[in-house]
Amino acid sequence: MILSVCPNPSIDTYAWLDTIESGLPNRISELKQYPGGKATHIAMALSELKQENTLLGNWAGTSGTWIKQECQLRDINISGIELEGQNRKCYTFRSPISSFNNTELLEPGPTFKEEDWNPFLEIFKTEASKSSLICVSGSWPKGAPEDAYSKLIDICNTIDKRIIIDCSGAQLKNALTKSFFGIHINEDELKSIYNNAPIEAIVKELSPKINLIAITKGKEGLWLYYNGKFVHANVVIDQVISTVGSGDCLTAGIAYAVNNNMNIEDIAKYGVACGAANCLNEDLGILKLEDVENLLPKVKIKENTYAA
Repeated sequence: MILSVCPNPSIDTYAWLDTIESGLPNRISELKQYPGGKATHIAMALSELKQENTLLGNWAGTSGTWIKQECQLRDINISGIELEGQNRKCYTFRSPISSFNNTELLEPGPTFKEEDWNPFLEIFKTEASKSSLICVSGSWPKGAPEDAYSKLIDICNTIDKRIIIDCSGAQLKNALTKSFFGIHINEDELKSIYNNAPIEAIVKELSPKINLIAITKGKEGLWLYYNGKFVHANVVIDQVISTVGSGDCLTAGIAYAVNNNMNIEDIAKYGVACGAANCLNEDLGILKLEDVENLLPKVKIKENTYAA
């Protein structure tokens, strides 16, 4: 069992607008909605890979109910606590107007109160104890502690469970003070914390306390360090339809392969194939198993040098 923890679930929404005029009513011509939040994408990808998994979230209102129901239809187990308010909606606008196309509008979502923390921790401990691997990914609702990731890492270390995290800002900085199993860092996070330092230098800094380090830079691919080995992996695809959720699907591929005791080369292949498979679909943060299977043999692996 893999546990995916989505602190701030969302309804990810495509909204089509043919025109946009300031100060006037603008009519949306079409809407498509998908379960969202980074770890929700991970859970859906794992389910498509036929991996049993549970999605633990902070759920709120009718939007939270809709997200849970959609995930259950994908054979994902649901856990978590209920917050007041509504889970957020995140709009991506599609338009023939190039300056407006792919503009995002993000709702604030519910507020996480101090009294919500202990109930969340209790459920997390229960679900983590039943899982072989934990993935925690994405932002927290307003009001959550800035060291929430760090506290979850402490729990996993106490109960001897492997955790892979994907976060940013203060959560990431606090988490990096700890030792834990795995991390996914993307290009934006590299810039904000490491000022574009060479990837080899980042791996050298992190590897004494983190077993698995996945670093992604968009179309440049994946650099993966795992237990002393270091590889680069990439795959070429003919067309990119949507990149939303590709990093999350990559994390899912890595988690799936780690949970099935694969070697570093195959872990990297699954990560890259899953991330690329997501790009082949218009649906937000959703991959297809058939695409993953087609891409796996096309992934190119190159062993990197690593100076311990």
